Amino acid sequence: MREWIFRMRGGIWTLLFLAILFMVRASTPGIIAASVIIVTLGQLWRCWSAGVIGLYRGENVKALKLATTGPYALMRNPLYFGNFVIGLGWSVIAGKWAVVIFAASFFVLYVLVIIPHEEEFLRTKFGHDYEEYCGRVRRFHPAVFDMNAVKAPVDWGIVRRSEIHTIISTVTGTAIIIAVSLCYT
Repeated sequence: MREWIFRMRGGIWTLLFLAILFMVRASTPGIIAASVIIVTLGQLWRCWSAGVIGLYRGENVKALKLATTGPYALMRNPLYFGNFVIGLGWSVIAGKWAVVIFAASFFVLYVLVIIPHEEEFLRTKFGHDYEEYCGRVRRFHPAVFDMNAVKAPVDWGIVRRSEIHTIISTVTGTAIIIAVSLCYT
């Protein structure tokens, strides 16, 4: 079941977006501006994460190396954290119930299903190194901030090739949500 949900995570993300879109109502310019800032921060975080990890797209879990620097020195799941921030930004425009429903859905799908599936793969592939990493770095928030570990080269070529789809989806999704919100005013 976890493997299937992992493979379907792109479609699941689309369903979460559609659920948020369905809940959009009129919003104030201030709320829209705050949402755009939140979404932008989430996408920038994803770009940084993608540029450090290198290989991450696909239907199956894979990893050439254990990423432990850059955003991965702060949290074990920075790409998913970026997704959460983007979805949160969209939800803010849609209203408090959208925030609650999005956050609960994200928790169930990602924290309870998708991430444990990836962790099982990483634990099997990297063994003790992964266990040691888990001991010092939490899933979604920093335990200790080590400035040296955060420094990491970013491969902007990978960001351009692999993250462009997400950037286009994020910009398009944001524009659609804003447009729908403005239609209600």
